[in-house]
Amino acid sequence: MAATITDVALHAGVSMKTVSRVINNEPSVTPATREKVEASMQALNYQPNVAARNLAGTRSYTIGFVYDNPNAYYVIDMQNGILAESRRQGFELLIHPCNHRSPAIEKELLAMVTQTRLAGLVLTPPFSEMPALIKSLDQHGVQFVRIVSGVERGKYANSCVFVDDHSAAFAITEYLIDAGHRRVGFLCGGMEHRSSTERLEGYKAALAQHELKVDNRFIIDGEYSFDSGVDGAKKLLARKDRPTAIFASNDEMAAGALFAARQMSIAVPEQLSIVGFEDSPFSRQTWPQLTTAHQPNRMIAQQATSMLISRIRQHDTESHKEGATSRSFIPELLVRGSSAKAPEQA
Repeated sequence: MAATITDVALHAGVSMKTVSRVINNEPSVTPATREKVEASMQALNYQPNVAARNLAGTRSYTIGFVYDNPNAYYVIDMQNGILAESRRQGFELLIHPCNHRSPAIEKELLAMVTQTRLAGLVLTPPFSEMPALIKSLDQHGVQFVRIVSGVERGKYANSCVFVDDHSAAFAITEYLIDAGHRRVGFLCGGMEHRSSTERLEGYKAALAQHELKVDNRFIIDGEYSFDSGVDGAKKLLARKDRPTAIFASNDEMAAGALFAARQMSIAVPEQLSIVGFEDSPFSRQTWPQLTTAHQPNRMIAQQATSMLISRIRQHDTESHKEGATSRSFIPELLVRGSSAKAPEQA
């Protein structure tokens, strides 16, 4: 028979309330008591029943992950990061894919929170960057943490994990310029994502910093997909003054650009450098492997989840803390085989 919370309390020599506090990671438990209870839980192989806890009281131990993103690797990394932190802190995870373009998206998410008794939401782009949705969730008392590109101020800034795409894109573009590239093409991702704008602006800022003209003919609109990378690269490489380097907004697009270059018999990196963004498996599955910006999505997701659970516990205990609680990450440049110095004849 499976061990119960009563068995753990008797084994540890504490009350059931104390065991419950340990399970819920409440700060009022002393380290010595926590260690004793956790040892008893391990000895008895006790597994807390989150569903039962949800039903037993007014407090919920389930959080939701809401997403609508074409990048499967991004979604998987986020899911794994959120799940790992949820389990570590004794929470369950509900995963809810949905369409951000739906006119009823606000009602859908509010109904989901109510019907499943969620304690809070982790919002990823583009949901995390939709002001009307954020305002509606806040007005209805929903706890949330947002993962967003860039930095912002205002009422909801202290519930964010920021990813500084602008600085990372600047660094990538500057790396190419330092390698002698003067014609650098840029493949945009979907513009409903703030990351697309931030990466584009970082690219433009680096060109301006080095007194290079921003040529809009070298900037191609697209989506975060392999096919979009293929199509965008072909447009750039068909030009008489084709670029010597292509900066794609993510690795999937960069892999598409690499495929297009091969179809057109353009050697990478000897004749063309290609760089991506995010350091997804795409960047390591191509040949040559892609130069990119490492974005620690799992760590970002864990940080967002930790922030959310902290906010939930503060709300439950009415111990609200004022001040900034945001976190930020800057993706780091990783140089691999898909980039090199600009060809001399360019």
